[in-house]
Amino acid sequence: MISPLAYIHPEAIIGENVEIAPFVYIDKNVTIGNNNTIMANANILYGSRIGNNNTIFPGAVIGAIPQDLKFRGEETTAEIGDNNTIRENVTVNRGTAAKSKTVVGNNNLLMEGVHVAHDAIIGNGCIIGNATKMAGEIIIDDNAIISAAVLMHQFCRVGGYVMIQGGSRFSKDIPPYIIAGRDPIVYSGINIIGLRRRNFSNEAIEKIHNAYRIIYQSGLNITDALIKVETEIDTCPETAYIVNFIRSSERGIIK
Repeated sequence: MISPLAYIHPEAIIGENVEIAPFVYIDKNVTIGNNNTIMANANILYGSRIGNNNTIFPGAVIGAIPQDLKFRGEETTAEIGDNNTIRENVTVNRGTAAKSKTVVGNNNLLMEGVHVAHDAIIGNGCIIGNATKMAGEIIIDDNAIISAAVLMHQFCRVGGYVMIQGGSRFSKDIPPYIIAGRDPIVYSGINIIGLRRRNFSNEAIEKIHNAYRIIYQSGLNITDALIKVETEIDTCPETAYIVNFIRSSERGIIK
């Protein structure tokens, strides 16, 4: 299962049933769990932590030092969870002193050429399209779909269950359950097809829709709009998530 043409540092920890192809490079201070497949020419560098049942395609680089001039060689990690597919030429840099780690959760698909910068946190069940680039300290919540060639500014957050149009670029937060697109990027309705596919009830979808009608179409400032959502719509986990997400946003949300 391990090619003699691969380099594995003697201090690296490799789990059971791991397939390592020719010309793979695995550095010291690396831990790789069970049932992983690492294809030719992948590089798993210092500080990488790989879970179980992942497939890492040729040319991927996990754990390279951050592209951040403030980095001074501190001990940090790049952590990949379980059941992820990491396609060709994906790069996941390790963290800096800011958060100490970059995290990719479970059950994600990172397509060809995706870049995950230092201290980023990607949740579970996300799909990230070809050549999408995420800057440092971003957060992507669970089950987000980000299409190809999207540029995400540092410190931004993307809410769960969103769909972001390919080729978009943004420097503000994108709240949950919506479609974001056009140029410049704007709110383009709720992600109703995605919500139905995820078995959201009609009642929950209607509450989400009503919340965003108030937030984006009432003409109220965001503070008053959130108060109106709380007072006029029966609270449910979905509306509470929307309100808390927007209230906690430091960069503000897209228009």
